[in-house]
Amino acid sequence: MAVEALYTKIEKTIQLNVGVIVLESSSGFPLNESNLYLVEQNGRIIWKAEKPDISTYFSRVKLNEDGNTFSAYTIHGHACELDLKTGKLISFTSFR
Repeated sequence: MAVEALYTKIEKTIQLNVGVIVLESSSGFPLNESNLYLVEQNGRIIWKAEKPDISTYFSRVKLNEDGNTFSAYTIHGHACELDLKTGKLISFTSFR
């Protein structure tokens, strides 16, 4: 499925049955928006990933083996676990 970026350029995509997880570049991305989101096959955004801090962006993403969660990391040193169905934070920790 071809996906178009919302604001910047796409850095990574992960194909799922329900759609595609998209990670966009943080450079030039609007501050109050999440640069990590899930797009349905028809192009509709299902969710935007909840950020642990409004002033950060996601920099990496990977699916977890349990099939229900995914991990993402931010440019400000957060390691996050998120729900695959909703994009909501389950937990996060900070590291530097």
